[in-house]
Amino acid sequence: MKRNLSPKAKSDLSLIKSALKGDNASYAKLLDRYYDAIYYMLLARVKNEIDAEDLTMETFGKAFKNLNQYTSEFAFSTWVFRIATNNYIDFLRKSRKQAYPIDQSLDGDNDTTSQISTTCPNPEELIIREQKAEVLLEIIETLKPRYRQLIHLRYYKEYSYEEIAQHLDIRIGTVKAQLYRARELLYPLIKNKANNF
Repeated sequence: MKRNLSPKAKSDLSLIKSALKGDNASYAKLLDRYYDAIYYMLLARVKNEIDAEDLTMETFGKAFKNLNQYTSEFAFSTWVFRIATNNYIDFLRKSRKQAYPIDQSLDGDNDTTSQISTTCPNPEELIIREQKAEVLLEIIETLKPRYRQLIHLRYYKEYSYEEIAQHLDIRIGTVKAQLYRARELLYPLIKNKANNF
């Protein structure tokens, strides 16, 4: 039995079909439509804007990558929220694995005075960081100009999405979609270079 779709669900389904045919504007519209809801849901849980933003972009990355698996049995919003929730659960598991009590060392020794170390990097770490930053800039330079500009504005000038949209005179949804694409392009390039460090 075919489910009766709401007007919004029909609109989503139409956008999904267009996106699967390669229409980037449809991806941008879907991102724009659900970004804020996903972001604020995650922000309420992680209590950190950077983590919430990363998890949101990761959610849409997974959703768009697996868009051909989506069926209209459930609303697209339900599907995306499920992906976001699973992302949050994975994030929580990773965070708990990395967290240690302040009075407990890794080997179980409770003598905290011997475990306190400076948070300042040593000279060798500083050199490695500088080298990584230079390599990252070189990789960014290989991107198309529009992606380069978006990365520069967002991560070097620390513009908000709204500020980027105003600066470039484009919609916020387009900014988010193109930043997602820029990250997607950067990831394999960075991964290939990572073996050098």
